[in-house]
Amino acid sequence: MKSAAFGKVILLGEHAVVHGVPAIVVGIDRGATAWVTRALGVTSELVLSARERERPISVTRDEPSDLGRAFAALLDACGVKDAVRVEAVTDLPAAAGLGCSAALGVSIVRALDDWLDRAPRPVNETIERAMSWEKVFHGNPSGIDATASARGGCLVYERNQGVAHINEIRFGKPLVLAIGHSGIPSTTRAMVEHVAKLRERKPDMVTQAFEGIRSLVGNARLALEANDHRGLGRLMDLNQMLLSGLMLSTEEIETMCRLAREAGALGVKLTGSGGGGCVVALADGDPEPILTRWESAGFRAFTSRVSTTFVGDSKRSPAP
Repeated sequence: MKSAAFGKVILLGEHAVVHGVPAIVVGIDRGATAWVTRALGVTSELVLSARERERPISVTRDEPSDLGRAFAALLDACGVKDAVRVEAVTDLPAAAGLGCSAALGVSIVRALDDWLDRAPRPVNETIERAMSWEKVFHGNPSGIDATASARGGCLVYERNQGVAHINEIRFGKPLVLAIGHSGIPSTTRAMVEHVAKLRERKPDMVTQAFEGIRSLVGNARLALEANDHRGLGRLMDLNQMLLSGLMLSTEEIETMCRLAREAGALGVKLTGSGGGGCVVALADGDPEPILTRWESAGFRAFTSRVSTTFVGDSKRSPAP
């Protein structure tokens, strides 16, 4: 039996969320699936496939690589005693801000529970165990990726003193998103450390930016609940300005933002850690002009239609 998890897009609030500021995140209909069988040998093995790779990656729980250590941490968190073979597949690009590692972690946790014939576990327990995997890759993750991967929908996520506070946002008019890849990989750990160091050097500037983001997130929640997509788009643009001020944007990201706005996007910004990775644009109904403009400039892109009750069909190829 295959177990699945969502990818994610942060609409507003990345980086500030690491420091206790709320963020708004949505689950998208691309993610990861995993399944478990008994291992042929005496050591547990993970076989990971991705659309962007020609060949699968295979590691054992004993290998010292990040992937091997994350796999071992996940097996321990799930209480797996016997040797298993875990196969996982993702259609999300790695190091792109779409929650690839979280989707893999959540899907593997669920697959291991199925293998162990456990009763369905509370979603918070699934998230907690998936975090043991996330911490190996990202150092000090906020937990927002794992939460979105496990829950889907549209959420306000806030983490203070180690405790996550999650509220669902209900809206009647689905969001039509265009998601494009800048072509530059981004490392969450490095970008989180960059912001932390910037905060040490310029605490007033960073605090002011975070408080600005807090205000934008609060207004974005109201815009979503009122089905005010134009207002939401303007708030996304303002969030991008603040992220650029924290030196998280790049020339490629700025180019994609400009092209999306020229193609009629209501709002556009980087999503995830920045320094590369992906851009998300809110379309005014039809995302095709945005996709066409991006693809004409050499960027790969796809669409996702998001509601509070389901994650709809996506179109086009996933970003590389």
